[in-house]
Amino acid sequence: MPKLIVVNRNGDEAVVEVESGLTVMEAIRDNGFDELLALCGGCCSCATCHVHVDPAFLDQLPTMSEDEDDLLESSDHRAPNSRLSCQLPFTDQLDGLKVTIAPED
Repeated sequence: MPKLIVVNRNGDEAVVEVESGLTVMEAIRDNGFDELLALCGGCCSCATCHVHVDPAFLDQLPTMSEDEDDLLESSDHRAPNSRLSCQLPFTDQLDGLKVTIAPED
């Protein structure tokens, strides 16, 4: 099973196994990372699942939608590698993807 590396806000790193077909947000939430709020449940309407993606994986991710871009614009912690984890389907090709949960706005 492919693995996702998650860095929490304290800098602690954990490796979780992820079923293909889940989003990165679902994988993080379902593995006990309570600091990723994901209030909208994955509807791309709140930006509480903001993560910073390892730059080595950026070219493997789907193109950012206008809605995702608009939501990230409202974050004080947006970076060039910012994405909403609910908009990132996790696939076998993303095995080893590393994301850091962004600071809370």
